[in-house]
Amino acid sequence: MELNRDNMKKIRGLIVFAVVVVVLGLHWEKVLILAGACVSMISPFLLGGAIAFVLNVPMRAIENHTPLKKMRKIRRPVCLVLSIALVAGVLAVVIFVVGPELVNTAVSLQKNIPIFFENVQTQAAELFARNPGILMYIEEMEVDWDKVGKDIMGFLSSGAGSVVASTFNAAVSIISGVTNFCIGFVFAVYVLLQKETLGRQMKRFVRAYLPDHLGDRAIKVAALTEKTFSNFLAGQCMEAVILGTMFFVTLTVMKIPYALLIGVLIAFTALIPIFGAFVGCAVGTFLILMVSPVQALVFLVVFQVLQQLEGNLIYPHVVGGSVGLPSIWVLVAVTIGGSVMGVLGMLVFIPLCSVIYALLREDVNMRIGRKEGGSGTKGPAAEIKSDHRQGTGKDGSSDSERQETETRQSRKPGQTKKTGQTKRRRK
Repeated sequence: MELNRDNMKKIRGLIVFAVVVVVLGLHWEKVLILAGACVSMISPFLLGGAIAFVLNVPMRAIENHTPLKKMRKIRRPVCLVLSIALVAGVLAVVIFVVGPELVNTAVSLQKNIPIFFENVQTQAAELFARNPGILMYIEEMEVDWDKVGKDIMGFLSSGAGSVVASTFNAAVSIISGVTNFCIGFVFAVYVLLQKETLGRQMKRFVRAYLPDHLGDRAIKVAALTEKTFSNFLAGQCMEAVILGTMFFVTLTVMKIPYALLIGVLIAFTALIPIFGAFVGCAVGTFLILMVSPVQALVFLVVFQVLQQLEGNLIYPHVVGGSVGLPSIWVLVAVTIGGSVMGVLGMLVFIPLCSVIYALLREDVNMRIGRKEGGSGTKGPAAEIKSDHRQGTGKDGSSDSERQETETRQSRKPGQTKKTGQTKRRRK
């Protein structure tokens, strides 16, 4: 191998790669700690990027339908303010609508829980009366209340310091979270005001430091990812609103209690694909059970009917078509995402798997097309072989082309092929 400049560059690259792999293998724990510290330092900007991505979905729709298209200087700030006001308004409406309902629910539960437990005690007394052996077994049980009291005092005395420390840590975490949110929100505003400029800069950066084919591929993948995530977010929000409205209207018509609260709760939990609505179902069933067990059973039946209707008709058209991912892979993405990152993973892994699915499908189709084109009779290679079978002259023309040229040259000006054949027949 010649030791020219290109080979020396490859050797240096291999040496650097080997050193990095050895360092990562020997000190992987320290590398993970360093990576965690770096992520914590840039966490406000990551949060800002997430906020900008969420706000960009309604902002883009407002920009496409706004009458201020000619006024470029004020169009972007106005659309940004309207997007923030829209998101904040939705949250405010949910808080002010659900807040009083939660207060009423707490008051009603405070009244219904003692009645519920009284009914449980009455039924337990009847059960014990019918089965005196259970009552005798309970009477024979002995509890050392002195030991229980000492254990409780010991736990309180030893846990006082931990309670103070946990309270202090919670306060620090709250202050840190508020600070990170403020920094991230300001960063998101700057990103949304200059998103075209930042997009051009990122494209120039990628094309400057990557080869042409890799740079174009990276830009294409980034555009596909942004489009898929935006469509998934818009479709998931629309699906949650539709499902919450369906539950609210149905429960109101059937005069089941806590209709508004359960509708809003299911709408919020439905943002988590597949499993979210079942969380709302469990909470709603518990709330209705405190009022009427029969109505709780009716609510379970209604939930199953509406869930099947939503899963088979609404979700595939609203969300399934937006991300282009089959149902079986949606289930796999939700399961893996939930086990890796919890609720956030359930939201992120569906569009992420959709991007991977689209790229893999494109690569598979391209590879199959290459194989079929190389081995079939209708591919480019077959066309080249058929051209060679016809034979070519010195000027590169085929036999059929030479015959057509000689025929045209033998005709007189203005004479067509048909008239020439007619004269020959007369002779």
